[in-house]
Amino acid sequence: MDIISNFIVFEGGDGSGTTTQLNLLSERLKTIENFKFFSTFEPTDGQIGKIIRSALKKETPLKPNTLALLFGADRNEHLNGKNGIIERVKRGEFVISDRFTLSSLVYQGIECGDELPFFINSLFPAPEVTFFFDIDPEIALERMKNRQTHEIYEYREFQEKVRLKYKSLIRIYRGNGARVEIIDASQTAQQVADQVWSIISSLPIFKEQ
Repeated sequence: MDIISNFIVFEGGDGSGTTTQLNLLSERLKTIENFKFFSTFEPTDGQIGKIIRSALKKETPLKPNTLALLFGADRNEHLNGKNGIIERVKRGEFVISDRFTLSSLVYQGIECGDELPFFINSLFPAPEVTFFFDIDPEIALERMKNRQTHEIYEYREFQEKVRLKYKSLIRIYRGNGARVEIIDASQTAQQVADQVWSIISSLPIFKEQ
């Protein structure tokens, strides 16, 4: 499996805190003088990502295999497009993304079977480190109960499948040479952030600072 250096990804079920951790890490990195980094997310805010988000909000009905293809197209632009992940790491930036290929393999794998998501995402390399924020779906859903809108996957039965699917795929990922760190996301946001930092700060790019 090809690996992209200086690229890390936060993964987990809905309500696991991936966005919170992205924001906390970004604030920490801002304190490092002359350190160049870029925080991003999937689906992206590009045109393809906007269609995906509309589908996730139940505004645009799409077939599961259509959504899987759109995620792949959005990811390809995110990775290989102008000012994309590849371009940024090549010019020395550290890139953090809220979700990447594992999300598609999990969510679209549950929705339309493994074959199509695996085929699409076989085109993409793995991050230097993937963090999986593991949490009981019941706790995660309790955290999300006050959200004004809910997406199509935010219900207990589906999130239980998501958790099991992540754990199954992580074994495959690791077997193919990818680094995946599992963190207990039921802890406080700061405790999770500190654990993330203890791992990230040992990466080669930080030893150069």
